Amino acid sequence: MASPNDLQFQEFEEAAELLSSNPGASTLSMSVSNTSNTTAPAGGGGGGGGGGGEEVKLDLSDDEEGQEESSELLRGQKATGGFWTFEYYQSFFNIDTVQVLDRVKGSVMPLPGKNFIKHHIRSNPDLYGPFWICVTLVFSVAISGNLSTFLSQMGNPAYHYRPQFHRVTIAAVVIFLYAWLVPVCLWGFLTWRQGNERQVGGYSFLETVCVYGYSLFIYIPTSVLWIIPFEWLRWTLILIAMVISGSVLVLTFWPVVRDDTKVMAVATVATIVVLHTLLAVGCKMYFFQTAAHIPAPLTTATPAQVTLVTNPH
Repeated sequence: MASPNDLQFQEFEEAAELLSSNPGASTLSMSVSNTSNTTAPAGGGGGGGGGGGEEVKLDLSDDEEGQEESSELLRGQKATGGFWTFEYYQSFFNIDTVQVLDRVKGSVMPLPGKNFIKHHIRSNPDLYGPFWICVTLVFSVAISGNLSTFLSQMGNPAYHYRPQFHRVTIAAVVIFLYAWLVPVCLWGFLTWRQGNERQVGGYSFLETVCVYGYSLFIYIPTSVLWIIPFEWLRWTLILIAMVISGSVLVLTFWPVVRDDTKVMAVATVATIVVLHTLLAVGCKMYFFQTAAHIPAPLTTATPAQVTLVTNPH
């Protein structure tokens, strides 16, 4: 039977040669302890093989180190690229249909005490919903405005319908400037007011843009209903849309600005509401003009006929 000392790990000559040739190689050290489970016979001399632990050093080649690094990446440690890479912007559009519908539903049904960002956006702020909401609103306002003008002038022989494609450009400039420039200014202002003592619950730039984009969704069905040629109905729809959309913004940003001075907090919320009102009223006044405010087409004057009468002398 082999003695316990024969079962101990021995240092291989190959490992020693590798370490001597490449001193900077990575090694693994394992401590092996030897224990003896046998007992000495009665009356016999102490024979326990209580040898100390020995270290076994194994060399890791460069290929094995590379495999370890790649295995760490495969376990979910993915590197994030710079802002010039496609992967950087891909994360802003990483959202499914269920989340978009939930955020749209929250934007048209604001509830007191329910913060839109904390309950719908904070888990995964996106730009997919705000972008397509703005694009859809641009075309709905421009097309509905053209149809409204056509229906209001139907039956007028002096009116000749001409598609006004420039309204699409104007609607795109106004809506995208509001949906992107106003959040940038608001986020910068709130960051400046809070300074270095910014609260943990403060909103990021992406969250601010996201809530402004989703707040415009209510104007898409409203602009389609503006085709109906009744001024009292149009102004009623504008009022309802402004109350719903403005409530989303007020309920979202009031918890952030209420810790500021009373005058500054009220002025900030009032500015948000005023800008939101100007957008709705401006779109209605420009794209949905009544028949009395539509400029009449230019008519060319026919040359007057002059009859010369000569008196005989």
